[in-house]
Amino acid sequence: MTIRIDTANLAACIGQDAGTSEWFTIDQQRVNDFADVTLDHQFIHVDPVRAAQGPFGTTIAHGFLTLSMLAYFLQNGVGVDVPNRTMGVNYGFDKVRFLQPVKVGSRIRAKAAVLEAAEKNPGQFLFKLDITVEIEGQDKPAIKAEWLSMIFTR
Repeated sequence: MTIRIDTANLAACIGQDAGTSEWFTIDQQRVNDFADVTLDHQFIHVDPVRAAQGPFGTTIAHGFLTLSMLAYFLQNGVGVDVPNRTMGVNYGFDKVRFLQPVKVGSRIRAKAAVLEAAEKNPGQFLFKLDITVEIEGQDKPAIKAEWLSMIFTR
């Protein structure tokens, strides 16, 4: 569940849990589609037979596919809820680490906490979230990142 933000008291949200998404399965078709869009057809992503002989024993998701799933997770239980929100946009990342590959067939989810919050201009709020993308059944996460989002309000 996302965290409801009181824009009059942004400091109160620092360190707060900003939700955990549901699990999401990364399947081969999604990986293939991402390969087509990005033109990254490296065998470790799209050739299950050849990838089975490699270090991961199967095909793996592109790191950037896993990272791009944050947009989905943001709409499904992770992030901040700001009153009178009109839209939110990516503002960038501070620190992104791909710590473990996501094998095709694995389930992932995102967890977040608020690291920073500031009103940059009237009605424009910048949030930095500590993001962890977990792989079900694994101790080590797929991704650790600090994600910045600008939220616009009326």
